[in-house]
Amino acid sequence: MLDGWMRRRIDPPLDRVGQGLARAGVSADAVTALAFALGLAASLMIVLRLDALALFLFLLNRTCDGFDGAISRGSQSTDRGGFLDVVFDFAVYGTIPLAFALREPGPFAVPAAVLLLSFYINGASFLAFAAVAAKRGLVGSIRGVKSIYFTAGFMEGTETILFFVTMILAPQWFPVLAYAFAGLTLMSALARIVLAWNVFRDDENSA
Repeated sequence: MLDGWMRRRIDPPLDRVGQGLARAGVSADAVTALAFALGLAASLMIVLRLDALALFLFLLNRTCDGFDGAISRGSQSTDRGGFLDVVFDFAVYGTIPLAFALREPGPFAVPAAVLLLSFYINGASFLAFAAVAAKRGLVGSIRGVKSIYFTAGFMEGTETILFFVTMILAPQWFPVLAYAFAGLTLMSALARIVLAWNVFRDDENSA
């Protein structure tokens, strides 16, 4: 819900820095790979209970994720870069609940599993919507210029970051936060399914 508001504020400074990095020869793909490595390192720190370091690495991961898109906009975006960005983001978001489950298997395993299931369902609805939207020639820029069609939801990037940061800062609250996060994520998936039901009408544009 907050991504549209946030993008209007962070995209201009990100783009200015991204253009400078692009002129300096920094590759968006290299920054994407760096972000992925930082995200995996953050998850490992969660398992090892090094929470301050985990938070630092996760915030660096999100910062690099913002810069890779800005660099792409400042140079020439590629399908490969867009693909890697989506896959690596999904991977990092999946490793964080897994890290908490490995950290405290007893109390954290079930909430982490429920959260990962909600990610799976939401990701399926997100990617399926994007695939059909691409087939029908639909475009959208509500969440900035993206490689695939983004639909708004209750849980977007900003909310995800806030939940993960809170989990790292207060790991004892992970079960409650995970269930709340999962509920909102499933609401996003349901809203996207309803949207698809109304937008992708076969009588208007046969699939």
